Amino acid sequence: MTETRDLTIDVSSDRDITMTRSFDAPRDLVFAAHTQAEHLRHWWGRGNPLDVEIDFREGGRYRFVEHAPDGNEYAFRGEFQEIVAPERIVQTFEFEGMPGQVAVETLVFTEQDGRTVLTGTTRFDTTEQRDGMAGSGMAQGVAESYAALERHLSTMR
Repeated sequence: MTETRDLTIDVSSDRDITMTRSFDAPRDLVFAAHTQAEHLRHWWGRGNPLDVEIDFREGGRYRFVEHAPDGNEYAFRGEFQEIVAPERIVQTFEFEGMPGQVAVETLVFTEQDGRTVLTGTTRFDTTEQRDGMAGSGMAQGVAESYAALERHLSTMR
């Protein structure tokens, strides 16, 4: 298990990565920030400019393109498999730079005393895919995105 500031990352299973972080905001706001383009643009790509296409419904798709400061673009896409608002989202996740390696993410939003604990578990097809993602700088990218989310949540109240 690894902790990066407020983010806890657990890779104790052979195909899963579980990330947990608490946010100082009610669950409805954290859920909205994950499901609405006007909010996703502010935080998902570490706060970098982000193109967002999202059809938030079961069977709907999303595509995000992050425009990094170095001029590179990073595109991600997936499909929403299950939505239980504001408690749970199950979706596929694919980095377009590594086509064909599709993971399944489950996001669980739990409110405790006005704070929201977000637990995201990503299941990969193989241990090698999991290890590749874990070694890709994912922890830093997620920590930066969640820090941007925390800042954005303070503007949503």
